[in-house]
Amino acid sequence: MRARGIVVAAMSGGVDSAVTAALLKREGWDVIGITLQIWQERADQGRDGGCCSLGAVEDARRAASRIGIPHYVLNLRDHFGQEVIRRFIAEYSRGRTPNPCVECNRSVKFSELLRQARALGADFLATGHYARIRRNEETGRWELWRARDTRKDQSYALYTLTQDQLQRTLMPLGELESKAETRRIAAELGLPVAAKPDSQEICFVPPEGYTRLLRDQAPEACRPGPVVDTSGRVRGRHEGIAHYTIGQRRRLPASGSGPLYVVALDPESNTVVVGAEEELYAAAFEASGMNWIALADLPGSLAVWARIRYNGAASPALIEPGPDHGSVRCRFHEPQRAVTPGQAAVFYNGDRVIGGGTIERVLAEEPQARPRPAAGAVQARAS
Repeated sequence: MRARGIVVAAMSGGVDSAVTAALLKREGWDVIGITLQIWQERADQGRDGGCCSLGAVEDARRAASRIGIPHYVLNLRDHFGQEVIRRFIAEYSRGRTPNPCVECNRSVKFSELLRQARALGADFLATGHYARIRRNEETGRWELWRARDTRKDQSYALYTLTQDQLQRTLMPLGELESKAETRRIAAELGLPVAAKPDSQEICFVPPEGYTRLLRDQAPEACRPGPVVDTSGRVRGRHEGIAHYTIGQRRRLPASGSGPLYVVALDPESNTVVVGAEEELYAAAFEASGMNWIALADLPGSLAVWARIRYNGAASPALIEPGPDHGSVRCRFHEPQRAVTPGQAAVFYNGDRVIGGGTIERVLAEEPQARPRPAAGAVQARAS
């Protein structure tokens, strides 16, 4: 059990972060609430904008007042624009599908809030994420585990956390049995955000979708171009590769031989490649930028459960070191649908996160083995 002390609570203006701050205050922590302002809300936004909007800042301030803790606002708009929005636009321009929440956790929330916590003399950072952090007494490593409420689990988006960040972070909601329990606690404490709906959007994306942002910031990614099938036959024209992602069926030319899906994007030739449903499946991929949590490094091949999208189920696979430093090759037991470059690939042993990285490319070769994780390694359930 970690000793009590000063903790900075990241307060997004939602019920989860407010309950986190309240629980820690009740447990005897000296809590300081901080809300990030990370994007410039437009006058025509047309909605509250989710976390970190102006309305969310005021909700966080009211919650902090009710809890009885000091509250500050940290302006990171420029940093967020450089580290998250710019990369988001660059990835879509390359025909990839990024995870902006993963990048925000990596480059903004944990790095900058922990820096601010140190400046305030705080020992820890607390967030409202649904995940669990434990220290493995045998290995001495801090580990990230899925939340007890697997439907709300957010470990997939937290795989970038370092050992230092894990050691200094508290996530009390990961131990709760359900989101209903979070709302019950909020109501009992009289928190003004107890009934506030969960935010479902990417905070900086306008109501009409991310393509407006790309049209404004990267018009070259919205240039029309050819749609071809996997045999090279031209099937029509597309509206710009930024409008498409692997597995998509919408906005594609009609086909008399059956539905077509996006199977590849080629930004160099500005081409969308389409194919039949069965052409969406891949048995292997390569990932880069690996961050290992349960391990110091990957010494050889390892049987895992792999998740390749936020709300996707984990599938049995074998991972092994890739050709480049910080890369891995992952071979599924069974081919998986729509393996998408730019998305996170997170590897589990049961509910424990082994590590994760970014999908770089699909591998054409067939898997050399069809392993299943060892007995006792329970499948990571879908969130």
